Amino acid sequence: MRKALSVLLVLLVATTLLFAQGGSETKKTDGVSVLKFKLAENQPANNPISKGMLMFADLVKEKTNGTVTIDVYLDAQLGTENETIDQVQAGTLDFARINTSALASTADEVGVFTLPYIFTGTEQKYKVLDGPIGQEVSDSLKKYGIIGLEYWEAGSRNFYSTKKPIKNVADIKGMKVRVQQSEVAIKMVELLGGAATPMAYGEVYQGLQTGVIDAAENDFVSYYTSGHYEVAKYFSLDGHMAPPAMLLMSEKSWNKMDATQQQAVREAAKEAAAWQRQAMMDFQNESRAAVEKAGCQIFEVNGKEFQNAVSAIYDMYSQYKMIIERIKAID
Repeated sequence: MRKALSVLLVLLVATTLLFAQGGSETKKTDGVSVLKFKLAENQPANNPISKGMLMFADLVKEKTNGTVTIDVYLDAQLGTENETIDQVQAGTLDFARINTSALASTADEVGVFTLPYIFTGTEQKYKVLDGPIGQEVSDSLKKYGIIGLEYWEAGSRNFYSTKKPIKNVADIKGMKVRVQQSEVAIKMVELLGGAATPMAYGEVYQGLQTGVIDAAENDFVSYYTSGHYEVAKYFSLDGHMAPPAMLLMSEKSWNKMDATQQQAVREAAKEAAAWQRQAMMDFQNESRAAVEKAGCQIFEVNGKEFQNAVSAIYDMYSQYKMIIERIKAID
């Protein structure tokens, strides 16, 4: 009995120490201490975001002369986005790539980037994200035990429909539009005159095919890879949402590195993010070409009309009033 208790005590101490160390391990190679970190990514290997994460890991190893290494876990092996946010905060996971739509439930500051029509285009979006506003939002994450490293491209969401194209706001009136289970998305569609219909992503294809819903919304990559283009042939370029993703690091793990290693990680994140943004845009263009080849019709719309129609949604989030004004002032 005493022996069994001793074994249990040893196991308990070992588990406690492992938890305290977070997701990282420290090993010695040829007398040199090496920090071994883990990174969580929910996308598959062929996605440009995942490729960017793998590039980031390679760059970190190169720039730190092998003193920091990162194992990348794809396909949500380490959990959902919300689960990995919690792990990063607790220090049991070192890195995670998270969409700001998911992060907003933990860090309200990033929620401004998820509002409809907050950005006027990709160029303007990155002027915001790579400038003082983006830096301030990123810095604010420290209060949650998180280090914000870089903003990543996650695509621009647009409407697509089955029976008729959406060329102006009036066309949405009465349409049953599938949205994510999000207060912002639901209110946006309602302000546009549609009937917001929250639905699991895996049910959208059948919903469009059977007429349960008349329209949905997503980026070109998802529109193509999901097969939604087969049953919803009209795609409207309104660009209502373009929430970026972020590469996050646990503050506990960050503090295990020295200043030189920290700088190397930031440099690696910047280089990998620049590559990923372009790679994602290329993937979007390839997906667009594929759906056009399949006979889908793409429509330009008057973005200003759509923006004006949902402008009241900003009043629901008074905490963003000042930052919205600053974002809108950037051309």
